[in-house]
Amino acid sequence: MKGLKIYNTLSGSKESFEPIHKDMVGMYVCGPTLYSEPHMGNMRTFINFDLVYRYLLHIGYNVKYVRNITDAGHITNSAGQQEDSIGKAARLEALQPLEIVYKYNVRFQNLQKTYNLLPPTIEPTATGHIQEQIEIIEKIIQNGFAYEVNGSVYFDVQSYKKSHDYGALSGRKVDELENETRELNAQGEKRFFADFALWKKANENDMQIWRSPWGNGNPGWHIECTAMSTKYLGETFDIHGGGLDLKFPHHEDEIAQSCGSTGKAPAKFWMHANMLNVNGKKMSKSLGNFFLPQEIVEGTTELFDKAYTPNVLRFFMMQSHYRSTLDLTQEALNASEKGFARLTEAIETLDEITASETGSIDAEVHVREFYHAMNDDFNAPILIAALFDTVKKINLIRDGKETITVKDKELLLSEMKGFVLNVLGLTLESGQNDNRLKPVMDLVLELRQQARSNKDWGTSDLIRDGLKNAGITVKDGKDSTTWQ
Repeated sequence: MKGLKIYNTLSGSKESFEPIHKDMVGMYVCGPTLYSEPHMGNMRTFINFDLVYRYLLHIGYNVKYVRNITDAGHITNSAGQQEDSIGKAARLEALQPLEIVYKYNVRFQNLQKTYNLLPPTIEPTATGHIQEQIEIIEKIIQNGFAYEVNGSVYFDVQSYKKSHDYGALSGRKVDELENETRELNAQGEKRFFADFALWKKANENDMQIWRSPWGNGNPGWHIECTAMSTKYLGETFDIHGGGLDLKFPHHEDEIAQSCGSTGKAPAKFWMHANMLNVNGKKMSKSLGNFFLPQEIVEGTTELFDKAYTPNVLRFFMMQSHYRSTLDLTQEALNASEKGFARLTEAIETLDEITASETGSIDAEVHVREFYHAMNDDFNAPILIAALFDTVKKINLIRDGKETITVKDKELLLSEMKGFVLNVLGLTLESGQNDNRLKPVMDLVLELRQQARSNKDWGTSDLIRDGLKNAGITVKDGKDSTTWQ
């Protein structure tokens, strides 16, 4: 079931997706810069593109997914100074840059497993592609779109603007940016304020230095992604993704570098995942609402009074479209926890239901809605709404108010598991938890029944309410008490 439409940032509209090569998709996503642990906002981006990757696989595409690792110190603006982020982290922790990179790469790889991210097809590093970066810079110089000054090389934006639209992706007008430009070190070397570094001459205190035709130095940040994406996916590929904060200048400059070196735009579709807010505000250490992805799983962040499973975090994030902002609150997480339990319980119920010779449930109708949602720019919230419409029907079958045939049951069970497990990337853990809890719950409910028999309603209610706070619902029936 293809017919996929994707919102293309470049055009500002949804477009029908047709890969460059039949049934094959090349996708590049900007990965982590390894000078610190990714925060929860970073993880939202990676989880969203994991969803994209999973759905493309689900509908039959052969996907080459490239997500880079930036392990070379790139130039960032901090308090008006040029700064090597990895080098700074190394100095602060009294480690070599390679130690910093290795330390945080191990943590990032563990986070991928924790949050059930499929590994990309290729995970190249910036330091492993210095030669490719140098070769692209040489082509840009040869084509008249870059110049060398004192051992550094800058992209010539004014020269590029004569034949290309610089700002086409972000909608930014170069002439309007001058007032936003800070006075930085080496700013006087540039011919034009908007020119950006392709190669930076080494300072004597730099901890990472490579040789180049222009002298010892290190690559600019943007050139790294241009080199790695085009090496593994070709001069033009299908999808380029990343966080919304990368749209300008990073992705805009990637387009300029590709056009400046090959004359071709690097990607047909540009996708951007939106930001994560926490308790109504942008995540920030200064605001005190900052936490790491592992902390919420371990229950060690002070922002929330309990731990949440990676499944609940993934399920929560899927309830907002990747292009929308998402506000993470304890109330929302608790609701997601209950919703995820309902969904997994319904799948287990469907698996156990006895089918009928005739049925009132048309599985194809429900399945069609699953695909319709995801084909509309990977609309996971609409998919989840469709799944819960199906959950209502499953519960009606369980209660004897609807029926389903063997054929429809097999189709519905297969597709629900496919979308929940393979597309949303969740795992059905509730049955395992129930098996471990059963002997404990048998004892707890026996104690509660004794309290009820003794008309000790205070103790009975205390047990029920305590279980409810732990996410366990007790239901008193005419002849027995059940829990979930």
